[in-house]
Amino acid sequence: MSARHRRPEGKVAAASPETPAREGQTFGGEGWLARWASFVKLPHTVFALPFALVGVVIASRTRVPTVGEVGWVVLAFTSARFAAMAFNRLVDRDVDAINPRTRMREIPRGALSPASVRTSIVVASALFVVASWMLNPICGMLSPVALGWVLFYSYCKRFTRWSHLVLGLGLGIAPVGGYLAVTGAWSDPWWLLPVLATAVMTWSAGFDILYALQDEAFDRANGLHSLPVSLGVPRALSVARLLHVGTVLLLALVGWATGGGVLYAAGVAVAALLLTYEHSLVKPDDLSKLDAAFFLMNGIISVSFFAFVLAERVLGLRSLAALFAG
Repeated sequence: MSARHRRPEGKVAAASPETPAREGQTFGGEGWLARWASFVKLPHTVFALPFALVGVVIASRTRVPTVGEVGWVVLAFTSARFAAMAFNRLVDRDVDAINPRTRMREIPRGALSPASVRTSIVVASALFVVASWMLNPICGMLSPVALGWVLFYSYCKRFTRWSHLVLGLGLGIAPVGGYLAVTGAWSDPWWLLPVLATAVMTWSAGFDILYALQDEAFDRANGLHSLPVSLGVPRALSVARLLHVGTVLLLALVGWATGGGVLYAAGVAVAALLLTYEHSLVKPDDLSKLDAAFFLMNGIISVSFFAFVLAERVLGLRSLAALFAG
């Protein structure tokens, strides 16, 4: 979901004359649906949507949501992500055009016009706001704030190395929104939602650092900011590992606060093992497995963790203490 950002004036790196291969996680063909699905990297929805639904499942201990409410949550998340990704591609279109890795994206190669993209952003943003109000007033009132944050990310690499955390917090909003959509009120204890959001933020920021490794040389040459540029690849990898250690600890804390049981604990353990394996695939001098580490492993992590949380809720295993007491 990460993208490269607009370069300062006067610092344009020369593009390679070869025609680049199509990016990963995109669709072949030039049909309308394939173009738009590739444009917003539709497969990347699997990253954060399961965590939005984790928020719904945790909230269901307070009040069981209706099918309609879950549908509005999915629509709100999907439309917000579409708007954010389309806005990012629109903002980055000049940089994408000179980066050998990205110059075959839809706007640079003329498959989609900037005007059509602007229209799609307006439509998706409106859908997000409408879906949020359909859930409850608190979601509706907070929707412009959430939308503003995820759009703001697109400018961050122009001036800060910490854009990874900005993106991470944008995805961290998802489970908070899922929780508020069901309860219409803040969590008890009050710190539960901030911890859950931070868990997703550290997970997302960590894998965004991994994604940024492949553009370290390009970003450096064009005056763009990222942790790989400012720290170098080895130390950036260390920061990503540290962030993912934090993810595991924070998810465990969420489980403790919500009375998570054996399946929740298993979900955290599986996430920890998968994150460890993910990092084993990426080495400072070998990024050949970066695509698998970024997309495949993170998709498995989010889906599997949600599956464990949902299974525990369905089976009614609320806490380890209660389980052993029984």
